[in-house]
Amino acid sequence: MRTFVALQLPEGFTFDAAAFARCLSASVEGRFLPKETYHLTLAFLGEIDEAGVAAATQAVDAACEAVPPVPVRSDGLGKFGRASDATLWLGIAADPALMNLAARLRDELSARGLAFDEKPFKPHVTLARRARIPKRDLPPLAFPRDDEAVAVTLFKSTLEREGAVYKPLHTVELAG
Repeated sequence: MRTFVALQLPEGFTFDAAAFARCLSASVEGRFLPKETYHLTLAFLGEIDEAGVAAATQAVDAACEAVPPVPVRSDGLGKFGRASDATLWLGIAADPALMNLAARLRDELSARGLAFDEKPFKPHVTLARRARIPKRDLPPLAFPRDDEAVAVTLFKSTLEREGAVYKPLHTVELAG
């Protein structure tokens, strides 16, 4: 099954990010994602079997042990790809607590022999796919208010015609 580990965004931040995306969609064409899909990927594992799920669950548990809630702060708007066909994202500030959590998780996955996408960690929340970014300035946008994330989840991702569907497989609450 196709899997990834993500920091779940707090409800208030998700609500604000959805409002931000709605305002953005007035100026940018593309397939804007539903707020229920918003998350911050810490590690993309790709295809793993049941034994891999068990190992990933252990890695998430170990990485999150004694970790307090993680600050989540907006840090601009960005894109992957060409302006005519981009993945549009909301940047998340590289807070030391967030960066340490991602590094711990990746260390725990490696220690269990699990492969993951090793691209450098770039904290972001995907807002739209196949976006066509205009050459003109965007209107003023109200970025989401700062918040704290309190859960990390191992997700199964199923690609469907309408987009990806995420099913939580294992969640750890951050408590410190």
